[in-house]
Amino acid sequence: MPRLRRRLLALAGNPHDADDLLQEPSLRLPRRARARPLTRQQQPYAYTCATALNLLRDHWRHPARRERCTDRLPEPSWDGGFAGKEAEAVATALLRALSPKEAAAVILVDLEGLTHDMAGERLGTHRGTVQRNRMRGLAKIRAAVGAPEDGSAAVSPTRAEHIGPRPPA
Repeated sequence: MPRLRRRLLALAGNPHDADDLLQEPSLRLPRRARARPLTRQQQPYAYTCATALNLLRDHWRHPARRERCTDRLPEPSWDGGFAGKEAEAVATALLRALSPKEAAAVILVDLEGLTHDMAGERLGTHRGTVQRNRMRGLAKIRAAVGAPEDGSAAVSPTRAEHIGPRPPA
C-alpha cells in the first residue's frame, strides 16, 4: 500500500485525494479475496493499482462529482415531512391532556380561527363559556410546555399590575 500511495500521490498531486483514492481499492480487495483467496491471486498489487487508477480517471472525467470547499452553508434539506408529523404528534398529545370542552374550544378558536361567538354557536354554549374553556386549556398547554402563563416572554410592570389577581372587594 505505501508503494501505491506514492504512485497515487504523484498522479493526484494532493495527499488527501491520494488517500481517498487508496481507500476504495482497499475496501474492494477483501471482497475480491472472499471470492478468490489471496494465495491464488496472481497480482493483488496490479488489481489495486488498476482499480485506483480507474477511480482517478473517473475523478478527472467527472469534475462535478468532486467535493468543493465553500463558505456558504448548505440549503436546508427536506426531511420527508418528519418535522410536520412530529409537530402534529406533539400537538395531539397536548390536546389529549385537556378536557373535551377545553380541547374543542382551543381547536375551534386557535386552530380553525373561529371567533368566540362562532365557536359558541357550533358548540351550543355561550361565548363566555368558550372563552373560559379556551383560557383553561391554553393555561394547561403552557404549563405542559413550560411557557409563561400570559403567553409573553416578559411582562412590563404596568401591564403586570392589570394581569395580577384582583384584590378582594
